[in-house]
Amino acid sequence: MVQIHASQPIDIMQHIYTIAALWLGLAVLSAVIAHHLRISVALVEICVGVAAANAVSSIFGPGAFGADLEWLKFLAATGAVLLTFLAGAELDPKVIRFKWKEVMVVGIVGFLAPFLGCAVFARFILHWDPRASWLAGIALSTTSMAVVYAVMLETGFNKTEFGKGIMGACFINDLGTVIALGLIFAPFNYKMVVFIAASVLILALFPIVTSFLTKVYGNRTAAIRAKWVMFVLFSLGALAVWSGSEAVLPAYIAGMLLAEFAVKEHQWVRRLRTLTVGFLTPFYFIRAGSLVSIAALMSAPLVFLTLLSGKVISKIFGLYPVIGMFRKERSEKWYYTLLMSTGLTFGTISAIYGYSHGIVTLEQYSFLVAAVIASAVIPTLIANLCFFPHHLLSKQPDKLMSKGIDEE
Repeated sequence: MVQIHASQPIDIMQHIYTIAALWLGLAVLSAVIAHHLRISVALVEICVGVAAANAVSSIFGPGAFGADLEWLKFLAATGAVLLTFLAGAELDPKVIRFKWKEVMVVGIVGFLAPFLGCAVFARFILHWDPRASWLAGIALSTTSMAVVYAVMLETGFNKTEFGKGIMGACFINDLGTVIALGLIFAPFNYKMVVFIAASVLILALFPIVTSFLTKVYGNRTAAIRAKWVMFVLFSLGALAVWSGSEAVLPAYIAGMLLAEFAVKEHQWVRRLRTLTVGFLTPFYFIRAGSLVSIAALMSAPLVFLTLLSGKVISKIFGLYPVIGMFRKERSEKWYYTLLMSTGLTFGTISAIYGYSHGIVTLEQYSFLVAAVIASAVIPTLIANLCFFPHHLLSKQPDKLMSKGIDEE
């Protein structure tokens, strides 16, 4: 009996290491493919996740891929939280203040056009009930900060005013999604009140305490700033989940509050980025792909195509004319519009929220997730292959720089 019990932890650890090795091997494969195709590694990880999960499940049975293991879901969720935090930290406040009109207009239209358009598509074309239709509008209204930020990092646009403007518009877009989800569906009870009040207090003190720790202990105590940031993000995440919300929602605002601090601390941000992109986010992106059932999509492909078309069409018709007010080059307008047409993190979160609360059925959830993930892949592929604005990376500092706004 003793030997049997003693062997069980070994078997469990062996399984954990096996699954982790499989997923990180897929991450390495994704990086190689992305390098040769010259596209975002995040998009390749999603596609690899779809193919690998369906292949493993068909050969070894449901659950063999490990996407529903609690420890793996935690790593994936942590990757999403940290990537969202870093995306917020990349938003240079000076650029946002200078480009506030563009960021606000593009962000608001980027939310409203697909929110209303996709809700109409779901209600009157797919004949979903009103609550499911509104949920579809919310899930498909998003712009993926995770994908856009990953693309900005890999292309170098995160250091340009063009890229920072896109990320600022993404923030406003997703803020509209969060507000809509809260106003229409989230429970307004004492837990939500506690979460909001505690978040306001914690986030108000966050930059002050971070600056103090940096001044007193920075570069003296082993990675105290990383530990502090992780502590705050996990604390806010715990409060968010307890209140019925999601852990990633406060992470973006926390990142924005440390944006000026991040500008001064390049090495610290670079190390945190290495941990996040090198280890954690592959679990998130591969798992996002693994949620898609190819069999379910093949059974009713028109539903999937309707949702995907509704999102992309409403985004393009809403955003392209508006972006033309701020960008004149054709490649810039299309690249901007297509990146704003992506969706992943908050779209998936909204779909999961709808399914877990009985707003949408399992089938509706599957189609929403598939449409969200496809919107992360297809517009970005087209943008990078057909409309990549190379001239913005090669030209000298532009008029924004001449006004005293420094790049990183």
